[in-house]
Amino acid sequence: MQPIHTLDEFFTRSGAEVSLYHMGRRVTACTRDVLRAFENAEHAWPEPWQGQARLAIVFRLGAMEEPAIWFLALPLDEQGMLSPAQRDGFINRLLETLGRNAAATDLGAADTADVDHLMKDNPLAFTPDITFQAMLNARATHAHGLSASQHLEAVEAYLSGQQTIDWQALGLQGIADYVVRLDNETAEALAGRIPGLPTSVIHSLCYCLEHQPLPDALVEALCARGEVAASEGDLETLCACVRSVGSSRAALAGEWYSHLLNDPAACGPDLMAAIAGRGWPWLEDAERLPRFLQRLAEDERSHFASVVRDIALIPRLRLPVMLTLRDAPAGSAIQARLSAMQSSHNG
Repeated sequence: MQPIHTLDEFFTRSGAEVSLYHMGRRVTACTRDVLRAFENAEHAWPEPWQGQARLAIVFRLGAMEEPAIWFLALPLDEQGMLSPAQRDGFINRLLETLGRNAAATDLGAADTADVDHLMKDNPLAFTPDITFQAMLNARATHAHGLSASQHLEAVEAYLSGQQTIDWQALGLQGIADYVVRLDNETAEALAGRIPGLPTSVIHSLCYCLEHQPLPDALVEALCARGEVAASEGDLETLCACVRSVGSSRAALAGEWYSHLLNDPAACGPDLMAAIAGRGWPWLEDAERLPRFLQRLAEDERSHFASVVRDIALIPRLRLPVMLTLRDAPAGSAIQARLSAMQSSHNG
């Protein structure tokens, strides 16, 4: 029997039912092929977050009655590739707990207590924020054909405008379930409701919508609501709307980002963090990325070095970021920041 070196090998050999989800920049399904290539040092992690590959592993092993969930944050090197030491230590602990031979019958008898014990004092374990947990639950139950939470019905009634419900009674899990099930017809109806929703509802809704592409009509409504927030000085709502359209493919989202980046007064640290954290696909643009880095460098309040390192770990942005920094004009804010980083490093 060949030894087990990777998580993918373990789940393959154990015969477990496994579903993977990205848990870094957004909650989306992750294929086994992505994990396999990453663990075999063939590819960098596609959606890194704070120097980690954050992953939810939902699995059922052997005789387990209920699926277990592991939240693992695998450390990355400067190229966005796996730093394997902690992963290797976890696998060793895993095999010691469940039996070294992944095909053994005693592994099939593993129970939830065994699996849960592996997360205690585990340096790879992390706890996602509540919105990420709600979106994971919504995605996993929907993918497996299971019923949504009991909160969905009230959310549907409220957001459709069919019933007058106290918005404070709406559950976050219900909003997540609603978003995962959003179709074009429902999205169009929701777009008409966006202008009049209370800010607290808008925030929770946006933090769920940011995890998936949205139809054009809804993107348009969210951009418009964001513009209203900007005119009223409501930074939190503006940033929530910016985040909400980050995964969308509608050209309007990119145009809105460009409009915001062209306004120096709008480009504070919170807005820049919203774009970098959730709207990074729109930075893959020959004009938008240099403007983003310029605005980031100009604002003394921004954490230029950490933001640049973060987005440069994204494989599709790594080369464009490096080239933009290299080609920054002499005397520019970007050059000044780079010089300061170099001086700090040398010091």
